[in-house]
Amino acid sequence: EVQLVESGGGLVQPGGSLRLSCAASGFTFSYYTMSWVRQAPGKGLEWVSGINSGSSRLSYADSVKGRFTVSRDNAKNTLYLQMNSLKPEDTAVYYCAPEGTGWRGQGTQVTVSS
Repeated sequence: EVQLVESGGGLVQPGGSLRLSCAASGFTFSYYTMSWVRQAPGKGLEWVSGINSGSSRLSYADSVKGRFTVSRDNAKNTLYLQMNSLKPEDTAVYYCAPEGTGWRGQGTQVTVSS
């Protein structure tokens, strides 16, 4: 059974930082390019970042470039998203997803507010 468990969200002030984690199981994590996507209240899914299986190709949405850093540890089957200089518009539920699948976890809420 595929499981994706996101964690690390919370309430943070503008300019603050959070580190999200995604623990994966039930599939061969190291084979997949992984993405972070988010959904803000009342809006559709937005792709945030991606990382290929060997961590040699990282990609970011323009809205987060220079502020977010994606990484992975294939030995631990875990995906990470370091989020710095957070803005209120980063408020959303964040999900991890293996590329090309419909799999997604329950998400973790990030709220940026003073």
